Amino acid sequence: MRIGFFTDSYFPGIDGVTYTIDLWRDELEAAGHEVYVVYPDGDYDPDEREIPVRSVPNPFYSGYRIPTLRRPSTLPELDVVHCHGPAPVGLLGRYYAAKHDLPSVYTHHTPLEEYFHQSVGIAPVAAALARMYVPLENAFLRSFDVVTASTERIDRDVEHVPLPVGIDMEFFRPAETDWYPDGPVVGYSGRLSMEKNVADILRVAEALPEYRFVVVGEGPRRERLEREAPANVEIRDFLPRSELPVYYSSIDAFVTASTGDTLGLSTLEANACGTPVAAADVPPFDRTIGPGNGERFAYGDIDGMADAIEACLSGDRDTRAAVEQYDVSRTLVYLEYLYRNASTVAAGQPTAVGDAPWVSEDPLD
Repeated sequence: MRIGFFTDSYFPGIDGVTYTIDLWRDELEAAGHEVYVVYPDGDYDPDEREIPVRSVPNPFYSGYRIPTLRRPSTLPELDVVHCHGPAPVGLLGRYYAAKHDLPSVYTHHTPLEEYFHQSVGIAPVAAALARMYVPLENAFLRSFDVVTASTERIDRDVEHVPLPVGIDMEFFRPAETDWYPDGPVVGYSGRLSMEKNVADILRVAEALPEYRFVVVGEGPRRERLEREAPANVEIRDFLPRSELPVYYSSIDAFVTASTGDTLGLSTLEANACGTPVAAADVPPFDRTIGPGNGERFAYGDIDGMADAIEACLSGDRDTRAAVEQYDVSRTLVYLEYLYRNASTVAAGQPTAVGDAPWVSEDPLD
């Protein structure tokens, strides 16, 4: 198949959406498909199947760009359209699918309304924008044949297929190199933005001065976090992806207080490298993190967060086995099925069990 990924988040930016698209593209092309990525241009040298859309800097969220215009007639012939966001490039993909009567799939990665408070800065205005925005996105999502999300929970009023974006279990595995042999070290990797609540990690670091904390990431909150960080916290730039397995393997526990994740890829990647995770007891972690791969704490409870970290450091868990269900190879079987059967799935028509890669409604079960 000739598959078109339409995304408003891509290299040179680094986030879960970008990594997911890159991984899915590699896996699909290894299976013999052609994948084209349509994305906002930037300081990035595209290959022959990466198609930039002219864009301008985003004044509301540094590190991202606002696409402007690309004529659909300049795009290659596709067999299926898969959109990864509701912004201009996603709209372009939906238009292309409708114009050519192609199967259309949408993956819900990010609840964008949770970022409005950070972008606007005035809480009542941000809340009003969120109330207006969500119904618009609902209507947009309903126009697709199939909508997927990483868990059975999606804060949208649409039917959807629970489909985890998946992790590369071959790439993320325990490494022999240990960057922090004198541990214990507690780590975090991800965006340094409001919804990630990294300030709570600084607070728990103050409560646990005997441990070293290494925070890896970039984002709009970085300068503030660096000013507030206690002496036992190191904040460093995003690592090259090739170094992440060593980082995850070297830390003794991973911690997150995020309330803005749809699957929490970094937590599962850490688990795949043998590292337990302490996570806030909020979606999706109330589903993905349990006794087999970590501990949960009540959101905002710093004492509970400290206890969860201590439990991760003292316990012995087979965290890798706990996340094998999220192997991307499993995800890609489901995804190819959806591409070939989008219209059937959209119509709610029964499908022979032998034709479908999952039996239950939820592929996570």
